[in-house]
Amino acid sequence: MNYFDLHCDTITKCFDTHRELAHNDLALSLERTAGYEKWAQLFAVWIPDEKRGESAYGYFHDAACFFHEQVRKNADLISFCSTREDVEKTAGAGKRAALLSIEGSAALAGSMEHLYDAKKCGVSLITLTWNGRCEAGDGCGVPNAGGLTPFGFKLVHEMERLHMIVDVSHLSETGFWDVARSAHRPFIASHSDSKAVCPHRRNLNDSQFREIVTDGGLVGINLCGTFLSERSPKVEDVLRHVDHFLHLGGERVLAVGSDLDGCVMADGIDSVEGMERLYRLLEKEFGRETADMIFWKNSCRFFMENLD
Repeated sequence: MNYFDLHCDTITKCFDTHRELAHNDLALSLERTAGYEKWAQLFAVWIPDEKRGESAYGYFHDAACFFHEQVRKNADLISFCSTREDVEKTAGAGKRAALLSIEGSAALAGSMEHLYDAKKCGVSLITLTWNGRCEAGDGCGVPNAGGLTPFGFKLVHEMERLHMIVDVSHLSETGFWDVARSAHRPFIASHSDSKAVCPHRRNLNDSQFREIVTDGGLVGINLCGTFLSERSPKVEDVLRHVDHFLHLGGERVLAVGSDLDGCVMADGIDSVEGMERLYRLLEKEFGRETADMIFWKNSCRFFMENLD
């Protein structure tokens, strides 16, 4: 099977704890992806809400250097991709692909020059906020949250010009609609579930999901237990979210945004090996073509169409 994942926190966890990306005891290691025919992963540098200003940018810079060092050390296992040509070439050769993202634009410290540095570093996607407030706007955890700031609007437009993917996971609902009204290119929610199925603040309501469908974006199903169910989350709860989104027209929009190494996950799907179990459940419930769309085809098509 093929597996394209829009979000994991593994590189941040490796950087913070001095682990190797190839061999570790985390939810994801390169050596444990060998069973997938094709595998592509967006590795996020997560900026917690405690980090702001130049210290946040410095942290991103150091973590990104660590990421590139790890990829170079394991060139026999994985290839770095930052353009559509990279993705197409790597996927066509059946190789494993590593893409770089930022979770929380606080990493940019409110500076467009830092955005350009991130682009040069090969960042393909930026999640505009984490749960709190940053220079770009309010996250979903801010009481009485507002939307994008003037810098946030400028950031979205400049990212689009640079063919960097705008990610609205963690963003406040007001901020989401600011993006929807101002964006000229498709945007994504890299790791978010359905609020109609589980009313967590991090999930998308039906109107938000329909907007992403209309705009031709992506929504990565998040495997975090508290986003899947209010009680005793199980792998089968993923099927409920997928089924709901499919009924809203999401067949070409749904993807995987596992959140490996970023949360407490449902039993049975808490590691990279568990993704095969999830694929088989989706295949049994919705058919192989839909499972293939969610696990590979939708994301691969989107990135080849929207990267430069």
